[in-house]
Amino acid sequence: NLEGYLFPETYHIPKNTSEKKIIENMVSQFKKTFNPQWKERIQEMEMGIREVVILASLIEEETSVPEEKSLVSSVFHNRLNLGMKLDCDPTIIYALKKKGEYQGWLRNKDLKLNSPYNTYLYKGLPPSPISNPGKESLKAALFPSKTDYLYFVSKNDGTHKFSSTFKEHQKAVIKYQ
Repeated sequence: NLEGYLFPETYHIPKNTSEKKIIENMVSQFKKTFNPQWKERIQEMEMGIREVVILASLIEEETSVPEEKSLVSSVFHNRLNLGMKLDCDPTIIYALKKKGEYQGWLRNKDLKLNSPYNTYLYKGLPPSPISNPGKESLKAALFPSKTDYLYFVSKNDGTHKFSSTFKEHQKAVIKYQ
């Protein structure tokens, strides 16, 4: 499965280019983007490239705001380091879409979906990327902000409120949801 490695970019593709060539170009761009500094960073983090791509795909789906990507990454890294579940809504949406059951919103019962992608049920990263992350999400996965944040909630304006404690998070949920 090439999900996660088809680099999202603007490509200039001649009209009769084969699907295979398009895919080759997208994977080639992914390889070019993943520079030697990033490869060194993977070794420092004691993660594999696949784990970084999976994490970056979660970041990609959680926020489109460039300034927030390293903060979202910090939450996920902090949770992984503490052995907490990631509680990442986009992983459930991905699982529901794979089953053809996503209706455009998440319901409480969806949080109990028995799927290896359900990060509300299972600790750690899901088994594969859930999207094709761009450069900023990959960079954020490799270089998270240094925070003590463990939670974030949408402010419903495209941005998020980040919190360090569950109590702070609950207040933010009440305010923004």
